[in-house]
Amino acid sequence: MITRRSLLNAAFAAPLPSEGADAQRPNILIILADDLGIGDLGAYGTRDIRTPHIDALLQAGMQFDNFYSNSTVCSPTRASLLTGCYPDRAGVPGVIRTNASDNWGRLAPGLPLLPAVLKKAGYHAAICGKWHLGLESPDTPTERGFDHFHGFLGDMMDDYFHHRRHNRNYLRNGLQEIDAEGHATDLFTRWAVDYLDSRQGKPEPFFLYLAYNAPHTPIQPTPQSLERVRRRDPSLPAKRAGLAALIEHMDESIGMVLERLKTNGQAGNTLIFFSSDNGGELQSGATCGPWRGGKQDLFEGGIRVPAGAVWPGRIAPASRSAARAMTMDVFATVCEAAGVAAPPAIDGVPLLSLLRSHAVLPERDLIWVRREGGPRYRGRDYYAIRRGDWKLLQDGPFAPYQLFNLKDDPGERDDKAHSHPGMVQALSAALAQHIQRAGRTPWQRG
Repeated sequence: MITRRSLLNAAFAAPLPSEGADAQRPNILIILADDLGIGDLGAYGTRDIRTPHIDALLQAGMQFDNFYSNSTVCSPTRASLLTGCYPDRAGVPGVIRTNASDNWGRLAPGLPLLPAVLKKAGYHAAICGKWHLGLESPDTPTERGFDHFHGFLGDMMDDYFHHRRHNRNYLRNGLQEIDAEGHATDLFTRWAVDYLDSRQGKPEPFFLYLAYNAPHTPIQPTPQSLERVRRRDPSLPAKRAGLAALIEHMDESIGMVLERLKTNGQAGNTLIFFSSDNGGELQSGATCGPWRGGKQDLFEGGIRVPAGAVWPGRIAPASRSAARAMTMDVFATVCEAAGVAAPPAIDGVPLLSLLRSHAVLPERDLIWVRREGGPRYRGRDYYAIRRGDWKLLQDGPFAPYQLFNLKDDPGERDDKAHSHPGMVQALSAALAQHIQRAGRTPWQRG
């Protein structure tokens, strides 16, 4: 079993070179969890869920305390990760679903995705796991720039062992529909390890996007993981125990992937990002640290997520940053590390100078959006915008705007909208400009 000590050996904690030192183009590994609350990792303070492998990974590089997902739900954040743009500018303001009447996005045709950009620098690109950015041609992974896809096209699985959604099989190897036996977390891990093995000794660098659907509902851990949690803490409520087991199983799986990187000799020159697509689902027993709200909410608990980056010899181990960054920034950062120019119109900013030398990021507004159907949302958008310590949010399309000063009120309890109308006006005006700009991108199939 991999340990925190072994992760911090020479493979993951090489001495830092000078800034001007030449470096081989790194391999890129992005690991994305699904609905993982920032309060459900040991590295962020939890005590009833044990995540030694993720904790060690974060300890091996820079851990973020103010990292944000681009949305409160799955598809929009994933679109931002792979385009470097705000979700509505990428054509995915809401969740992409099987039923067209409840579908709220389509990845913009012609918009370059990260794997296609990295190909300019000679990268081989793969995704293992959850795609959730298109269910049919031409919006499948290998048609949008990936060389290899082994995973699930859809959103959540109705069952982690049977791998169906609405009785449809979205499991694919490339374009081929497949069936497979086993828990989805184990399948995605095995396929990722197989891919790493296939790239061993190859001259070109690789980009692997490993997207788990854990710990998204249904909360369905393996029996072995659940029994271990119950033995360790019989007093843990059943809901929390199930979630803990599902997260711990994913943590073990991530450890296997990291171990294979090392045994293959790939770890020493691999830039790794880890994060979650949004906050934890409170109804499933998740915790989002001290923050208000969870998944679907634009309060901090719904969008402030765990995150970290590791690059041996380039990012100092055991470093920590309070800088505000977003999922879409990973795109620009990867491009900079790979030595390839990012598309000029993206919204994300590169984080490499922050990661390497704690440089200060430029001041900028941060914006969040989600569009959704159903009786609560009825096809409408709702938004949040942050400028400095001020955050204007609407936690639902029919809710009033609220204004919070996160420095004085990190728990978002003291609404300042009535006492600071000038700030409300300034932030709502900036948000309106964004909405006009994003409105140029269609989000539904014709």
